[in-house]
Amino acid sequence: MVPPLLVLAQISSLQVGSAVAKGAYDEVGATALAGMRLLFSAVIVWLLVRPRPSAMSSRQRWTAIALGVVFATMNVAYFQTIKYLPIGVASTVELLGPLVVAIAMSRHWKDLAGALMALAGVLLLVSPGAALPIAGLPLGALAATCRAAYVVLSRRVGRLFDDWSGLAVALAVGACLLTPVAAATQGAVIARHPHLLLTGLLVALLSSLIPYFLDLTALRRIDERAFGILLAMSPAVGAGVGFVVLGEHMTVRQGAAIAMVIVATAWSVHSPGDRIGRAPTGSPTETEAGTPKA
Repeated sequence: MVPPLLVLAQISSLQVGSAVAKGAYDEVGATALAGMRLLFSAVIVWLLVRPRPSAMSSRQRWTAIALGVVFATMNVAYFQTIKYLPIGVASTVELLGPLVVAIAMSRHWKDLAGALMALAGVLLLVSPGAALPIAGLPLGALAATCRAAYVVLSRRVGRLFDDWSGLAVALAVGACLLTPVAAATQGAVIARHPHLLLTGLLVALLSSLIPYFLDLTALRRIDERAFGILLAMSPAVGAGVGFVVLGEHMTVRQGAAIAMVIVATAWSVHSPGDRIGRAPTGSPTETEAGTPKA
């Protein structure tokens, strides 16, 4: 049961960080917060890990760089999404990406049934008549695509590196891509209100550093399918955090859709397919392309 607890902790930290970020939107824009989030995360992890890119194989470097590009795009897309949608709804839309991964990797009919039930809940949430702002849905779809790529690449980074060097390089790449954009668009606002840097640091800790470390730890124990299904808990946690922290309310339809996702999660965790708590194929002592697996 350790991996489900790791994923739940990751989700809770991420959603609280999202609420803190959204609460600051009256003072600073979503792109600026996303940029500060990645910049602070990259600096802290780099100082702690002190990676040596020159000692990495070409495969390691390119995988970390790809994850960094995903980090930059995913941060902007999701922070823009919660600008228009309640956090619980935005989390549900974003979940489409990991759900597609989970469905694609399903090897047992109960796994597939759980993933499809969760997908049905997401589709109910975003189908016509749901009374959601149109602007939030394309951004949510982009966030979902990035989230799917994040799940796959995070697991690959976790298996290619025996420490946190891959995460450090990925965060640095993402920060190098996004920080100049954030500085150009709202650097003047941050300069006038330096306390926003503390908000950015808090968002970085809650939304990036803690979740990314927990994600890599969990993805070293389970596969992308299991991880994608466990992420189905995020809409319920997001809805609760949004209600408590920001006073966001859910409609009956939205509540029913999220309930379907929660039921699908419970079903999948107890399915007799690939065990959620079982490590992925290949022991930690095996190697992949000559690189020790984590």
